Amino acid sequence: MTTPAELFDLTGRVALVTGGSRGLGKAMVLAFAAAGADVVIASRKLDNCKALADEVEATTGRRALAHACHVGDWKQVELLADAAYEHFGHVDVLVNNAGMSPIYDSVANVSEELYDKVFAVNLKGPFRLTALVGTRMAEGNGGSIINVSSFGSMRPYGGIVPYAAAKAGLNTMTEAFAQALGPQVRVNCIVPGTFYTDISKAWDMDAIREGAKRFALQRGGEPDEIVGAALYFASDASSYTTGAVLPVHGGIP
Repeated sequence: MTTPAELFDLTGRVALVTGGSRGLGKAMVLAFAAAGADVVIASRKLDNCKALADEVEATTGRRALAHACHVGDWKQVELLADAAYEHFGHVDVLVNNAGMSPIYDSVANVSEELYDKVFAVNLKGPFRLTALVGTRMAEGNGGSIINVSSFGSMRPYGGIVPYAAAKAGLNTMTEAFAQALGPQVRVNCIVPGTFYTDISKAWDMDAIREGAKRFALQRGGEPDEIVGAALYFASDASSYTTGAVLPVHGGIP
């Protein structure tokens, strides 16, 4: 009988995480490495990726590749996939975590450029990277793909219209890719609620904490609290789970 520790063991696997240098992505990178995986850390800022890669190698002994990539750029996504396979030979876990949700004062003032950028980063990039890596996974030994959405995709409001629409598309794409890439590749989605990451430093934290009191857990989440869901989907613990869209939001009513 397989033990729980064995189910969650990622030894010998390679995990690629976009938006991996900070926030939820950083928490997942560190967790995957601690579970035995080598990691590819991708974000727009190479220096941040390199700093985390050095931390991973120093603290876990796992190998780490830092790679600069703007996931909204089709060509850069292709170069990222190629770099991961050239360096490690395979990718077993892909996490489409990179995202953006710019602030605007009114929907009428959302420019075409801003709209296209939001969809490129949140939906186009994950589509292309999933297609590229998922196809190679399906032709090889299989793998797990994890999309990171937002609870705004389920409870949208006027301040995040393009972002909410793009993330809702990511939820739908999760289920579609599960069918397109099965049975070799599992595709699932984590839907985070309010998490106190680097981005939250720009928020009105008093207002955020007051609003979080209506959650079942009466608080926002810490980055490490995404790790359980990520390890579940990345590992053999979720071997019969695909096409799932899992909210992790502390009980938003």
